[in-house]
Amino acid sequence: MPSVRKQSIRGFTLIELLIVVIILAILAAIIVPQFSGATDDAAQAAYDTNLANIRSAIDLYRQQHSSYPGAVTSSGGTCVNGAAVTGAVGAAAFAAQLRNYTNSAGEACTGTDPNEFKYGPYLKDDLPDNPLGTTNTVTVVTNGVLGLTSGGTGGWRFDSVTGEFIGDE
Repeated sequence: MPSVRKQSIRGFTLIELLIVVIILAILAAIIVPQFSGATDDAAQAAYDTNLANIRSAIDLYRQQHSSYPGAVTSSGGTCVNGAAVTGAVGAAAFAAQLRNYTNSAGEACTGTDPNEFKYGPYLKDDLPDNPLGTTNTVTVVTNGVLGLTSGGTGGWRFDSVTGEFIGDE
């Protein structure tokens, strides 16, 4: 009968395990700050993209209407193929004029009409959120001085006189 040797089973020592844990902790300390920087960069890139898209929509509206959205009331038109969108001058008119079909006077309608409501819509959806402020509210000023308020809304600010559009962080 052959002899069976018992092999001793050798495990890791406490020192070896501590060294591995320390190496993993050092690697984590190096890598984790890189991810937080990437998150900030992504938010800034989203902000820049949203800002550029909204500014393009505002510029196109200005070319077709000779005024900026929100400068005139969006209500008062008679819609044949949709419902009239009401909105006074300011933030409500700004949103209505960018999201719906408009006529040359800036009046908004949910449906298109090749003779009357033939412009727009300039944005497919609601105004995008401000990734640096986390809301899509728009504060519209009409005095030509955009300036930021202290403790902004976290949304957007728009001047319907100059056409300037910025984030309100």
